[in-house]
Amino acid sequence: MQFNKSRFKEKLNETLKAVFPIIAIVLFLCFTIAPISPSILLAFLIGAVLLVVGMLLFSIGAELAMTPMGERVGTTMTKSKNLSLMILISFAMGFIITISEPDLQVLAEQVPSVSNMTLILAVALGVGFFLVVALLRMLLGIALPRMLLFFYAIVFILAYFVPKDFLSVAFDSGGVTTGPMTVPFIMAFGIGISAIRSDKHAADDSFGLISLCSVGPIVAVLVLGMIYKPDSASYVPTFIPEIDNSVELWGLFTEALPTYVEEMAISLLPIVVFFAIFQLISRDINKKALIKIIIGLVYTYVGLFLFLTGVNVGFMPAGNYLGHVIAGLPYSWIIVPIGMIIGYFIVLAEPAVFVLTKQVEEITSGAISGKAMGLSLSLGVAVSLGLAMIRVLTGISIMWFIIPGYAVALILTLFVPKIFTAIAFDSGGVASGPMTATFLLPFAMGACDALGGNIVADAFGVVAMVAMTPLITIQILGMVYKMKENRLHKEAVAKILPIETYSDMEIIEL
Repeated sequence: MQFNKSRFKEKLNETLKAVFPIIAIVLFLCFTIAPISPSILLAFLIGAVLLVVGMLLFSIGAELAMTPMGERVGTTMTKSKNLSLMILISFAMGFIITISEPDLQVLAEQVPSVSNMTLILAVALGVGFFLVVALLRMLLGIALPRMLLFFYAIVFILAYFVPKDFLSVAFDSGGVTTGPMTVPFIMAFGIGISAIRSDKHAADDSFGLISLCSVGPIVAVLVLGMIYKPDSASYVPTFIPEIDNSVELWGLFTEALPTYVEEMAISLLPIVVFFAIFQLISRDINKKALIKIIIGLVYTYVGLFLFLTGVNVGFMPAGNYLGHVIAGLPYSWIIVPIGMIIGYFIVLAEPAVFVLTKQVEEITSGAISGKAMGLSLSLGVAVSLGLAMIRVLTGISIMWFIIPGYAVALILTLFVPKIFTAIAFDSGGVASGPMTATFLLPFAMGACDALGGNIVADAFGVVAMVAMTPLITIQILGMVYKMKENRLHKEAVAKILPIETYSDMEIIEL
């Protein structure tokens, strides 16, 4: 696949369309009901520029490197027909990629009652184990809805034995684990496995890996909560920049940049080493394709550290401060509709969403368009943010939302086509990425702080809420698709005339 100038322009247009509405909403709020200092506003705008460049380079890199790598590993591994080897490689890949996920490292910093490495290793083990489960499901042809019902039943049973303050962190961990590093590789891995299957369910089974891998972290962190019995899971307050001049403003970004350059190098290194060893053993990639993958990895690396610098230095403080100001207004209820509007647009700025919508459109031959997927995700996340802001205002436990939400999502699995169930549960993990962790979560924290609420119990859980509602909206899209298909089929059947109405020559022609 050649990445030509027209493709580059297409990617740039996608990125600008995704980010511009968020910038416009924040600027509108800043100049109307939520005034912020010039230093925070300028930091936000510089962060937005880095965000656009980072997303553009990341999406190019994912297309050139991460997707082909995952497909090659999945196809080659499955062709070996060695089940033990397939299980070993799947577990190792899930474990390594999870440790590489930057969002998980951010979450680990927020939970001082459990050491960072303990939390990261536990979550990585959970993802590795559930990636093996997902692989076995694809090989054995087990229905995804049945497995989701079983594993989420275990999740909610465990939840009753974990301290209340720890529940939101546990459910958030399921969302942050499936971020920009994990999604492109694991989704392509599933497509690679299904590519060598010739049965009619191969396309359906190519999705669903993300959904099962999202369960692993929740189970792992719930078990940790039972072991450590933490009294609370306090968070690290967001740094709000107050600067006097342009040199100090630029210094904010130049000081943070080396941190993310190093962090992304450490994150990508295990994946590069894993793929290098795999290539040395299999030797199934020609020199030209290998060079393209290396170039793609460079794009991915540069894109991610620019993206993370922009969102952490520019977006996180702006989100926190905006939430604090809006919740402090006499009409604090307005944070609910504002949160919904922000949520509607912000999901489209998630890097992994680009990868998901593209792969869905390709694997379904356009039957499920990227536009329909994007709209369904946006509506789902808008509802998520509305409910999350209601939690911030009222202090209602997250379980009052999570249990009914997942119950509805799991019931829908019984009535929609299998591929929509798999895509829906994958979408939940994809929607809750770095933009959620670095803008929406600080937004909720700032609001909760202004209202004097319990930040850990009430503000945490935003990621979990964002991960939940797409499960419902995408499956509703599936029901609409199924009804439309049935109607078209009935219309086609109705147009067929009785055979007596045809002449002998027309019957021969038919």
